[in-house]
Amino acid sequence: MFKIGWAVHKLLFRVSGGRLGIRAAGDGVGTLFLVTRGRRSGLERRNGLNYVTDGANLAVIASNAGDAADPQWWHNLQATPDAAVEVPGSAGRATRQPVRARRASDPEAVRIWPRFVAASPQFADYATRATRALPVVVLEPR
Repeated sequence: MFKIGWAVHKLLFRVSGGRLGIRAAGDGVGTLFLVTRGRRSGLERRNGLNYVTDGANLAVIASNAGDAADPQWWHNLQATPDAAVEVPGSAGRATRQPVRARRASDPEAVRIWPRFVAASPQFADYATRATRALPVVVLEPR
């Protein structure tokens, strides 16, 4: 069900020309599309993710909905940390911004994680179900 929801999300984004499918974070959790390069294929990969802002940076969680394995996009970022995000821009259309990804430091993760849980309690459920630590990933503007 989770994968179907994100597939519909991605379709709405594409069909609407970037007007639907992403949402600014404001004080809570927003949605963006993370654009990475496949570490084996070299192909562009687009994943819809929840995010929060952290100063000039954006932060996402490599939760994979609480699955035992890290999401493929996180593996791709570890191989090639330079990526892009599609976020809400002016005139109601998405804008693409280059970013560089890194795992959050422990103090950053301690500060950022509760913001995800407060805005979207499903993240606490993901952490309970997962048999691994859920990486907090910081996306810094390039």
